[in-house]
Amino acid sequence: MKAGYYIGDFKYEVREIAHKEPQEDEVKIRVAWCGLCGTDIHKFQGKNGASIVIPPIILGHECSGTVVSVGPGCKNFKPGDRVACDPSYSCGKCTWCQRGLPNFCMERHGVAKGFAEYVCPPEKNVYHISDSLGLKNAAFTEPLSCAIHGLDLIQIESGKTVVLYGMGSVGSLMLQLIHYSGAGKIIVIEREREKRRLALELGATKAVTDDQIEEISKKVNIDYVIECIGSKETMEQAIHIAGKNAKVLLFGLGDPKDPISFNQFEAYTKELSIFTSYLNPHTSQRAINLLERGLIDTEKIISAELSLEEVGDELKTLELSKKGKVMVYLSKEN
Repeated sequence: MKAGYYIGDFKYEVREIAHKEPQEDEVKIRVAWCGLCGTDIHKFQGKNGASIVIPPIILGHECSGTVVSVGPGCKNFKPGDRVACDPSYSCGKCTWCQRGLPNFCMERHGVAKGFAEYVCPPEKNVYHISDSLGLKNAAFTEPLSCAIHGLDLIQIESGKTVVLYGMGSVGSLMLQLIHYSGAGKIIVIEREREKRRLALELGATKAVTDDQIEEISKKVNIDYVIECIGSKETMEQAIHIAGKNAKVLLFGLGDPKDPISFNQFEAYTKELSIFTSYLNPHTSQRAINLLERGLIDTEKIISAELSLEEVGDELKTLELSKKGKVMVYLSKEN
């Protein structure tokens, strides 16, 4: 079968590798679609993703598909089932798992490398999807579940003011979740005009540039700031513009070699709470529920559909990723 590898030194290649048959409770899935994630881009650029990267590795983890076979211990799936995956394995036994925090599992690793024609995750990482949900949309399960976890941490209160940085694919998902939270005002920070228009379509009350938000923050107490870009500049500004008693969520994946700085005294006098969000514990089914109900618009977010072979050029240029979500097709079933 074919698989797309990051092999180090800004290089990507598609390799032919052996099929794996499902063992124990594993589910063999013919991958239909897989999203190109910001962490895939980070890995290609020689940075870490959710964990340390040692190439060569198969990229991709936001995948959906159809079950083709199951291991002898699998109880809940059968060939023909349409499914989405949670790519992050947790042992269920270590201290962190016992505390209900499987995202910190001491044996955590990826089990659904979606830039491959087939994956074999354990059944606890596999979720049924309804016939009404297309497989392309179902591939948004993982990024949406991560966004849900981030918002769980800050608990947005109805009627309050929220600022969101970035209308990339994750920011666009986050915006829709914020809209359903009952926020009083949702101000999106985005430099590109077309993305500001999209923000208004997806629920923002105002869409402005990072220069304009400085003036707004002097007049309005911003209760929540959510940064979905991951750049040092916007993360530092996010902390600066936050209002009194505000919560700041640094959701975007920053450069580990370029740490941010902020005025601790300013944060102290405003009594800020600063959060980060790591992975998606216990939120995959909730993401699927929202997608199945049609509450999350994914079509407006997708900027391109590429083959495995075409991903290499995109990782170098990021031309399509800057416009929205790049979806990689394998079987292209829907």
